[in-house]
Amino acid sequence: MSAREQHLATRRAAGLFDFSFMGHYELSSVEGLQSRDLRNFEPGRIAYTLLLNDDGSVFNDATVWHMGANRWWVFTGRRSDTARFRGVARDRSGEYAIAALQGPASARILARLIGTDAVRSLRYFHFLERENLVVGRLGYSGELGYELLVPRAQSKPLWDSLLDAGRADGLRECSFEAANSLRIESGYVLFDREIDGRANPRELGLQRLVDKAGEFPLSRKLAGLEILDEKAPADLPAAKVTSECFSPIFGKQIALGFAPPQASEGAALRLEDGRLARAARLPFYDLERNRPRAAPL
Repeated sequence: MSAREQHLATRRAAGLFDFSFMGHYELSSVEGLQSRDLRNFEPGRIAYTLLLNDDGSVFNDATVWHMGANRWWVFTGRRSDTARFRGVARDRSGEYAIAALQGPASARILARLIGTDAVRSLRYFHFLERENLVVGRLGYSGELGYELLVPRAQSKPLWDSLLDAGRADGLRECSFEAANSLRIESGYVLFDREIDGRANPRELGLQRLVDKAGEFPLSRKLAGLEILDEKAPADLPAAKVTSECFSPIFGKQIALGFAPPQASEGAALRLEDGRLARAARLPFYDLERNRPRAAPL
């Protein structure tokens, strides 16, 4: 099955992704290590947050899971972030297999494994535990979705159980290429792409994740880009593509990238390779981001 078919299967039914490559760290406290004030954060909740450099630029994004008293899990998209946590965290990367179940049918599929009541009660950016299984309601596709964690030795039984449970609903195994086009349509940033080690939270449109008072400069801003099949006039404002794909949903070439701060929706821009693009509002797909928050069943 092609990446395009995987993409469409996730949008229309469900896709299953292997996210076991992620960095995983356990800490007794996350205060001062990330950008949000989580002191009143209840166990069972997940926070999307940022890891900042000393100059205020974004080192990486992360999710923080409050596992209980003095126990926090932090996940990042790359295991090379280990040095960031050295001396303050236990590196648990690779201990768990992480299966991401994404798509409008994901809750129905998950209910066959953990029960309808459990799925209905699990709110967005919360998690539950069932013996060796941890299930968080979140995802990278812009759809209703879940991430399921089990000790690595149990990864194949979990994967096979999910495929069996989802067969009638059209669940498909999916690649990173499909995950990438899904997240571009949904306007989600990626390390080493939009998070380039220089962009600050305001430039990434993520200042809401920084609780500390202060204002970040805005020399450029993250924007959606609709790429046209023609050459741009040399006098147009410049924009830089950071991630690009052909959208199976919209049938056109789209991208995330940095544009001048004053670039409004529909503004014509010149890309670094000379192509013409127009600034677009993010996300391209599900503009109000209602799908991930929808009632699961």
